[in-house]
Amino acid sequence: QLELVESGGGLVQPGGSLRLSCAASGFTLNAYAIGWFRQAPGKEREGVSCISSIGYTKYADSVKGRFTISRDNAKNTVYLQMNSLKPEDTAVYYCAAFSAVTIQTMCFMVPGPYANWGQGTQVTVSW
Repeated sequence: QLELVESGGGLVQPGGSLRLSCAASGFTLNAYAIGWFRQAPGKEREGVSCISSIGYTKYADSVKGRFTISRDNAKNTVYLQMNSLKPEDTAVYYCAAFSAVTIQTMCFMVPGPYANWGQGTQVTVSW
């Protein structure tokens, strides 16, 4: 009953764009911070971006200026708009959530605090 489902991944050429969605069911996202993480073959899972329960955002240096995280509480969904994609962005992308009723202005770029995870969606950036 507590579930996050990612969608929107696929194959895109370098320089292209994708928008990933993270839809929540069983709970309401407005009291949660959301993080996007990615994991490429042979690499550790890394934080990409996160958004606090009231909209504070953080980005990894590698995606700053190219990616934008946002939330639509009415749709119970968080988005990751990815522009100017590079081959090194290729990875499985995961969204995750943690309850943040007392941590409204913070989010974390490490996986430890996140209790709920989606199944992941593949993003491949290639010619």
